[in-house]
Amino acid sequence: MSVRAILGGLLLAATVPGTAAADDNASYRERLPQDEVIYFVLPDRFANGDPANDRGGLSGDRLTTGYDPTDSGFYHGGDLKGLTDKLPYIAGLGATAVWVGPIFKNKPVQGPKGQESAAYHGYWITDFTTVDPHFGTEDDFRRFVDAAHARGIKVYMDIVANHTADVIQYRECGACTYRSIADYPYQRRGGVNGAAINAGFAGDDVQTAANFVTLTRPDYAYTPFVPAAERDVKVPAWLNDPIYYHNRGDSTFAGESSTMGDFVGLDDVMTENPRVVAGMIEIYGSWIDRFGIDGFRIDTARHVNPEFWQAFVPAMLARAQAKGIPHFHIFGEVADPDVAALARHTRVDKLPSVLDFGFQRAVEETVAGNAGTDRFEALFAGDSLYEHGFATAVTLPTFTGNHDHGRLSTAVRKAFPDVSDDEVLKRVELANAMMLALRGVPAIYSGDEQGFVGDGGDRDAREDMFASKVASYNDNRLLGTDTTTATDHYGDTNPLFRQIAALSAVRRAQPALTRGVQKLRAAGDAPGLLAISRFDPETGREILLAFNTSAQPLAANVEVETGSTAFAPLAGAGCAAATTAPGSVRVSLAPFGYAFCAAEVGE
Repeated sequence: MSVRAILGGLLLAATVPGTAAADDNASYRERLPQDEVIYFVLPDRFANGDPANDRGGLSGDRLTTGYDPTDSGFYHGGDLKGLTDKLPYIAGLGATAVWVGPIFKNKPVQGPKGQESAAYHGYWITDFTTVDPHFGTEDDFRRFVDAAHARGIKVYMDIVANHTADVIQYRECGACTYRSIADYPYQRRGGVNGAAINAGFAGDDVQTAANFVTLTRPDYAYTPFVPAAERDVKVPAWLNDPIYYHNRGDSTFAGESSTMGDFVGLDDVMTENPRVVAGMIEIYGSWIDRFGIDGFRIDTARHVNPEFWQAFVPAMLARAQAKGIPHFHIFGEVADPDVAALARHTRVDKLPSVLDFGFQRAVEETVAGNAGTDRFEALFAGDSLYEHGFATAVTLPTFTGNHDHGRLSTAVRKAFPDVSDDEVLKRVELANAMMLALRGVPAIYSGDEQGFVGDGGDRDAREDMFASKVASYNDNRLLGTDTTTATDHYGDTNPLFRQIAALSAVRRAQPALTRGVQKLRAAGDAPGLLAISRFDPETGREILLAFNTSAQPLAANVEVETGSTAFAPLAGAGCAAATTAPGSVRVSLAPFGYAFCAAEVGE
């Protein structure tokens, strides 16, 4: 029996008849989410196209403007004009979609005295309806989207519904601890023995307008207030009213506080309220209507109640469909490597997709660690847990590092401090090969292709692509180059850039690597061989993917389909030209080597 017959049910679920992976500009709207290669950028750190907007139109020192290019926690000057100018570079890498960090207007600076930092990252939003002046204008964003689309490149916006900037304060304290519903119910002021308030409010589980109209007092846990200078700073105007926030103090990121607590002091929006649901739908639907963007990455998605997403997602997909965007990609940030936890948000919250933190963990444990390749066996066995199973798993953006967690190259250096730079490079290349060939949508973090190696996560992993003035960036030892971040990095000579560009081309040319189902062939409880077959959804043609996570060369027989009789190399080295026996092929891999082997299908 052919592999197509064996896997027919999965193939049907994972494909859309009549739609083929394509790169031509005219058909970019028709590409499925799994056809893309995503490139993630924080605009402030990518390219400075207009130094006139570096201070966001503000005057004063860095605590007013947020601009200090020597400090990793402040604005450095990157903007939308710079991003537009560098689209040829992004296209040259082989990326087909750009995930852009939040561009909405932010509170420029916040934090306790002496610990201030700026909103260069974009996650401290005050005005959800327009572009932050540090990044440019709405016209600049429109020009970027139009220029990307002209090249057949999609644009994914990074959005936030969980919180706004830290504007609301509490009379009782500064950094306030979380106060639970049991100890501070909505119908009492300041605790179970407090004065009666909010008569008739049935709790946040009853998510109807009639119920929430009875919630008129926000001082059940703390006494929230908005400083006079910031009374009208949020847009739309309804966001300035504390009644639309939880006001229960800082989250512990566990239990009820996970969805109701302030995210490190940021104002936590009461997304249970129907007015908030309708307001957020209008906010983000407007960005689709005005700019024709192609998807959303949702920040802090796990910290929002499921009912919000159950209403929000269908509304966004409908707005996109009405705009002529049939494959609008929505993926949530659920920062948890546990597959069951990730899958829950596709089943309960009804998020179409989530960032694959499980994949990132498996790569880090095997390539930047000594775990066995059976980590991937466990990971992919969990694909059935996602809503719609593999058809959803194949749309999960996979990554090896990011702006929060840090870069894989950094993890390799920390795990193996005594190995050569050449070995670090080979390990990173192996991880890239996994990301670009295994199921999911590869999401490349800007700078990885230039060999950036940070000092850690968060701001330590947010280096400038243009010439940096941050000392802690410029003293880093990069991979594949003798340069430092003190010079700009938009070239195509770094071996990591060349590898990603080459593998991106292979991936885009092979439907098996974008849409094809997977079959585990080999894995073990120690570093060594991982072998997986993927299959063309139309022809059934097999591509064998073999990876060696060990520091020793290996040679092994790997099971393949009996109809796969001869193989041609697509990438890497180690493919045998023909099977040694029906259903068995020999692979020979160098330390940290990989091979993509495309089969010829026999009669």
